[in-house]
Amino acid sequence: MTDSISIKRFTGQDPELQPFLPDLARLRIEVFRDFPYLYDGSYEYEEKYLQTYTRSPESVIVLVLDGDKVVGATTGIPMEHETEEFQKPFVEHGYDPKKIFYCGESVLLKEYRGRGVYPKFFEEREGHARSLGRFDWSCFCCVQRPENHPRRPADYVPLDRIWSKFGYTKHPELATTYTWKDLDEEIESPKPMVFWLKPLT
Repeated sequence: MTDSISIKRFTGQDPELQPFLPDLARLRIEVFRDFPYLYDGSYEYEEKYLQTYTRSPESVIVLVLDGDKVVGATTGIPMEHETEEFQKPFVEHGYDPKKIFYCGESVLLKEYRGRGVYPKFFEEREGHARSLGRFDWSCFCCVQRPENHPRRPADYVPLDRIWSKFGYTKHPELATTYTWKDLDEEIESPKPMVFWLKPLT
């Protein structure tokens, strides 16, 4: 990282976070347009989405700033504060959502990648989860796209090896769907998602 880049961690209800939320929404829309998410986002949707985090006193939002510009972000929240579609596969397989900390998105503008920021995202979220002192697991989920997807770039490399390096294991049995509108879709459609888990104890 360079001297101009700083990382700041907030809880969801921190009033100092509020001025950054519009930029965070725009960042998510920009980064998630790329494969594999192909998200055709709207500011209205983002406002609603981010309310899940700003309502939770135990959520975490980590911002990467270049000066005052938001160039990256990652989030996390107790699974019990997430939506039903995220909790359902865990309940069905005998996990207690109260013991799971859900790591949300990690988004970073392309020109800031390769500077050591990505490992910080994991450190900050897991550090926050451990500080709360009641979670057995950290998890995140990712979309599952077919290898022959027409928008898959020729040089696309899945992050599975990196996630494994950070101590996470893919659990195909912990699957769900989440709905959004792809760039080439007229309406929203459900997308298959799968979870990765890491013990925190």
